[in-house]
Amino acid sequence: MPGTRLYSVELRTADWSRLVGWYRDVVGLRVAVRMTGRQYALLTGDEGRLAILGRSDAASAERRWSLAFETADLEAVRDRLTAAGVAVVAAESESESYRELTVDDPDGNRIRFFTWAR
Repeated sequence: MPGTRLYSVELRTADWSRLVGWYRDVVGLRVAVRMTGRQYALLTGDEGRLAILGRSDAASAERRWSLAFETADLEAVRDRLTAAGVAVVAAESESESYRELTVDDPDGNRIRFFTWAR
């Protein structure tokens, strides 16, 4: 459809405060909107948005989806994750195209951080 673009990805969680804090403090996203009464937060990065919604009936993470964040400095991301006590699940390199780190957020959702090969 002309004029239609993706606004945000919505992530539902039973532990709203913890997940908002993790994406803010560990991943480094900025909180643009925070409505504690409605348990809604809209976080922004350079080009994308992540909405986190607190829901008591949030389904458990079963690797149904993942988030991917592009970064210019994968080593800085690794350092930030390590300093926050986050275990890197996998680190992969496709030497001709990209390098990536994979971690799980506090709810068990798979998160990928990658950089394109130079």
